Order: sequence, then structure tokens, then C-alpha cells
Amino acid sequence: MTTNIAINGMGRIGRMALRIALKNKNLNVVAINASYPPETIAHLINYDTTHGTYDLKVEPTDHGIKVDEHEIKLLADRNPENLPWKLLDIDIVIEATGKFNHGDKASAHLTAGAKKVLLTGPSKGGDVQMIVKGVNNNDLDIEQYDIFSNASCTTNCIGPVAKVLNDKFGIVNGLMTTVHAITNDQNNIDNPHKDLRRARSCNESIIPTSTGAAKALKEVMPELDGKLHGMALRVPTKNVSLVDLVVDLETDVTVDDINQAFKENDLQGVLATEDAPLVSVDFNTNPHSAVIDTQSTLVMGDKKVKVIAWYDNEWGYSNRVVEIAAQIGESLKENSKVVSS
Repeated sequence: MTTNIAINGMGRIGRMALRIALKNKNLNVVAINASYPPETIAHLINYDTTHGTYDLKVEPTDHGIKVDEHEIKLLADRNPENLPWKLLDIDIVIEATGKFNHGDKASAHLTAGAKKVLLTGPSKGGDVQMIVKGVNNNDLDIEQYDIFSNASCTTNCIGPVAKVLNDKFGIVNGLMTTVHAITNDQNNIDNPHKDLRRARSCNESIIPTSTGAAKALKEVMPELDGKLHGMALRVPTKNVSLVDLVVDLETDVTVDDINQAFKENDLQGVLATEDAPLVSVDFNTNPHSAVIDTQSTLVMGDKKVKVIAWYDNEWGYSNRVVEIAAQIGESLKENSKVVSS
């Protein structure tokens, strides 16, 4: 039995999650909610400047879109409480608008009849469990929580990296910088923004700004609370980012020790290593949360370590969203079996 899902929002993450979910045999995409006509949605799923042409055929219909022979209903209501999730028997809503990342707001999907909600961004409050695959996904608790957050793309990158280092060598403290590709939170030309640096054109400058990734990490790795801090540099590239992590460790190490630790820990397929001298475009559409650049690993004074991890901030993250949705779905089915027995 597949898990019925709906996706609220057809922005970058919503569309990439849809592409991926349509190929997941455990998920059945029933509906999407977006304020665009079917022709526009179908076109933007079929053709993507960053990730190329989709290998399934997506066509507009009178009531939504059709992918091969699979019909997906298109809704267009900005109030989640009005969406027919109960009528459509929706198990999980992937909340990808970025507008309902507070638990109290996301609960509107529950009111509408969805069983669970998965946020594609860090929660801004409320009763929400944050899950990062490879770090704490085994702690996913569908009995205590109805709303889940898959954190941010950067937290999904730094989480597995920090876990390997902390589990193997012990982290005393550290600083991280994400060198991050452009996102739709930035301006193409100078325009007002609450972050005055992000008010400037994203196409012309390296823009220092904040990131909540290190702060969010304590939600999934409480043992690192107060040990990591960080910032972001937004750069004028369309996709693929990296985390530059510098930590002091409890144990004396060498470069080989660090790289070998990453090579020996697959962390459920979310973490990889790369020995070749690659650049950002080489990681476009890479499905991992983090790819360690082994040539860039540095050690100073035996215990201070610098690690570079690449990540496709769209595709890698969207893969994790779909995988967490599938895990929630499996947990719902298992729970249903226990109740029925």
C-alpha cells in the first residue's frame, strides 16, 4: 500500500520533490496546490534550467497535470484549511511554500484532514520534530508529532559531517561558513529586504549573511548545543553550495584519519567522498546531502581540522524531503497494523 501525498507549493523545492516523488514506488502523489495554471506547472516540471529536461512526460489536463498515465489534481487555494485533504485521503502534505513553517500555521493542513505534515525548511516554532536523515531519522516519532521539519539544505549537509567527526573524534567547538548559491530570497536587482545585504543584487556580489544551520543542528544533535556557530556567503551561482567547517577535536588526528572516517561512514547513503579535483558544477543534481572534498581536508596542530563538503542545495535536499516523507508513510502503515491487530 502506497502513501498518499500532496505538495503545497510549486517553487524550486516543490517541483524537484515532485520529480523525485513520482519515481518513488512507496509514494502516490495525489494533488498539488499552487497558484499557476496547469500549462505553466507542466512546462516547469518538464524543463528546468538547472536540472535539465525531466525524463517522464508531464502534460496539463483540465483539472491538473498528467505524468504518463498518472493524474495529479491541481488545487489553487492560499488557505490550507480549505484544502480537501480529508476527501482526498492525504496521508502527508509536503509543505513547500515557505509560508507555513511555524507549527501553528502548518497545523491548518491537519485541520483540513491530512494525517501528517512535512516542512521543507526549519520550523519557526510550534510542536514540530526536526529530522535530518543520517543523523536522527531513526528517532522519528509519529505518535508524539504530527508535524515534521526536514530542516534546511545546509543543516542536512553539516549534520552528517558533524556526526562523523563527533562520533569518531569528539568535537570541542567549531565554526562553519556556507558558501551558498543564489536562492529566491534574494533580489536580482537592488530592492528592499529586511536583511540590507540581501537587498543588493545577487548577481553582482558575494553577500555575507546569516544562516540558521548551526543553530538548528542542536535540534538533531543536542550534544553539540553551544559548540558550533556559523555564517553564510551568498555567491552569484545558480546552484550547488559548500560548507567550510573548522573544528577543534578532542583527539589527535591526521588528514588521512579524517578522510578515512568519512569513507567508512555511508550514513544511509546521504554522505559521500570525492577524491578528484572537482568544482561546483560537477555536483549539480548530486543526490547526497554532503560530499566530502578529500583534497581540501586540512589539519593544523593535530586537533584543528578543516573540512569542505559540497551539496546540491536543491536536488540533494529534495531527495531527503521525499525519503523522509516515505519514512513517515512507512511508520503510519506500521502504526496502522499495530492498531488494527
